[in-house]
Amino acid sequence: MSVSRYPVRLPASMKKAAQRLAKEDGVSLNQWIASAVAQKVGVVETAADFFKKRAGKATGAGLMKFLRTAPKAAPEPGDEMR
Repeated sequence: MSVSRYPVRLPASMKKAAQRLAKEDGVSLNQWIASAVAQKVGVVETAADFFKKRAGKATGAGLMKFLRTAPKAAPEPGDEMR
């Protein structure tokens, strides 16, 4: 496994919380942060894959056909187009 270094600047309260959680897990702060980053990467990549699969072969034409069936109603306050 290749390792690279990246200095991280955290608010003091965030670092304290991470240190506490790492200690509870019985790992170093570095290991805990690496694990947290890996979890976040996995979640984001999984979500991206989900939406790609969900979109499938959808096209803009299909979206416009769907939108034409929407009721003709005034937008909610604050949702108007400028």
